[in-house]
Amino acid sequence: MKARRPGPTVRARVHELGAEGERRHEDRLATEEPLEIRLAWPGAHARRVWVTMRTPGHDFELAAGWLLHEGLLAAPPHTIAYCTDVDLAPEQEFNVVTVTLDRPPTRDPGHRHAGSGSSACGVCGKDTISEALAAPSAARWTGGLPSADVVRGLPDALRASQKVFDLTGGVHAAGLATADGELLVVREDVGRHNAVDKVTGARVVAGASPAGAALVVSGRAGFELVQKAVAAGSGALVSVGAPTSLAVSLAEEAGLALYGFTSPRRTVRYA
Repeated sequence: MKARRPGPTVRARVHELGAEGERRHEDRLATEEPLEIRLAWPGAHARRVWVTMRTPGHDFELAAGWLLHEGLLAAPPHTIAYCTDVDLAPEQEFNVVTVTLDRPPTRDPGHRHAGSGSSACGVCGKDTISEALAAPSAARWTGGLPSADVVRGLPDALRASQKVFDLTGGVHAAGLATADGELLVVREDVGRHNAVDKVTGARVVAGASPAGAALVVSGRAGFELVQKAVAAGSGALVSVGAPTSLAVSLAEEAGLALYGFTSPRRTVRYA
């Protein structure tokens, strides 16, 4: 039987219990399944470098973005494809992606990166705090930054593109914006860090620079999101929620403008 590619949502029968009684109806859930990323290059067989729980869709972008954020990718991949190992169960056919490079990665992925993480984990698999803090850094953004008025409008612009959230209420979103507030790409995922990986990966796969004036995210600004923004070369990170102390420290060190508690009425700049 040919495997069927999983979609971003699944149907479920639910019992809605309200003050006026019980109502049975069909609902939509955000799909959450594992994705294994394998990396290969000339002279090296494909090896597992990461496993994460994600919402299926834009899997190749997720893989490319994660590799860039981890400092393992210096040029667009030669190929990205679903794995066709004969020992894979049919239901896993679309849960393993192999990225093949034209040259060795910028550093040896080693055993430390052959880890796994949940959909809530952005820096899982790191062996030490110092390793987690060692954010790979792209060239610092030298273009224009969005004004305060543009920053305050970015979350609503992002929300208007969250189609999977409209169906499920259960996914995060990230987008890359110009200084004028135009969203170049928007992606959704149950993992907020996965959504950012997909945004960066979309640019890499398209042959475009992953850098941009502002990365906007639908949740809080944790350290791992600042790390990814810095690695991609973003000028600013705009979040709906609060930043953490470590996020602010890294943003200050990297010269990244960091905004939190962003809404049409206000935004708070931390770095």
